[in-house]
Amino acid sequence: MSAQQKDKGGVIATVKDSVVSVLRGTGDVAGAAVDAVSNTVAKALKGTNLVGQEAIGLVRDTVKGAVQAAVDVGSDVGSATKGAMIGVIRGSKDVSVEAILAIREAAGAAVKGTADVGGDVGAAAKGAVEGAIVGARDIAITAEDAAAAAAKGAIDAAGEVGGSAGGEVRDALKGTIGGVKVVVKEPFRGDDKGAEVTAERNGS
Repeated sequence: MSAQQKDKGGVIATVKDSVVSVLRGTGDVAGAAVDAVSNTVAKALKGTNLVGQEAIGLVRDTVKGAVQAAVDVGSDVGSATKGAMIGVIRGSKDVSVEAILAIREAAGAAVKGTADVGGDVGAAAKGAVEGAIVGARDIAITAEDAAAAAAKGAIDAAGEVGGSAGGEVRDALKGTIGGVKVVVKEPFRGDDKGAEVTAERNGS
């Protein structure tokens, strides 16, 4: 096992333990995810020289840890994913991680992490979009851009998961989420990863 693989497992386990500990004490899955993810991301990125794909890898691992903890203890995965997304945005906003990329990758990690443990990928995708919309208030991007990035990440990840995941995620993202409507333009051959995703304010 490589050092990078060991680090990955350590990050996921640390975040899972942190979230589970809070859940047992308060049951507040969203709050637990926000704190665990933001603290882990901020401390790791500020305390190291992680940049680029290494930094994004850390984001993925922290989100996976949070959502898998929620599934493991039977908590709402949508709330956990929403909290994890807010945590990613808050934890990475003062370091050199591009916000849209971080949001997209975090949403994808939420869907994959949820699928890995047999959770509700649709709820994870919707929670990711909700969290991105809330988190956008803290950074210099619009709610629409944040929602589109999260939806794109979730849809791409669902395509990689395969099976019914693609349909479940797309169904979950229909309608208005947090005042924003996600619009998915189908690719030519029905490939989820080729889907173009935009978002607009409801009623615009």
